[in-house]
Amino acid sequence: MTKRGLWVALAVSILLWGAVPAFTETQAALDVTALLREFMDAAGRNDSAVFDKFFADDVVYTRATGAVITKADIMQSLKIPPVQINAKTAYSAEDLTLHEYGETMIVAFRLDARTEHADGKAEMAHYRNTGIFLHRGGRWQVVAWQATKIADPPVNH
Repeated sequence: MTKRGLWVALAVSILLWGAVPAFTETQAALDVTALLREFMDAAGRNDSAVFDKFFADDVVYTRATGAVITKADIMQSLKIPPVQINAKTAYSAEDLTLHEYGETMIVAFRLDARTEHADGKAEMAHYRNTGIFLHRGGRWQVVAWQATKIADPPVNH
């Protein structure tokens, strides 16, 4: 191969490599990720319409305390006023992993909860969550959910 031919081959390779994305997400993964992000945003506001859309009627939810609850329990909890009236909590999903199996999507992530109190103090809590989403009736919904609190690191004095 001539020197010029080598440069042309290199240039074509670079152009082709740039045209192929390193990772392609399926539409299902994009849809579930968007649904999860919408839920994280709504959780801080106790938005019952989003909770109703997110959880299937037959969901099995295992809380970080070990209690197993239903969708009716979840929806009822939204009606109870927060214990700390002058506090605001924001939630985010980090370190997200998705595995798609046809009409089923397994999602695992770290949930970060940041609570800001009226006195200016803030606290963080972290959880590992695993959810099973099922695509039925033309939409994705959670049919199983597991939350596990991540222990706070020890404080060194």
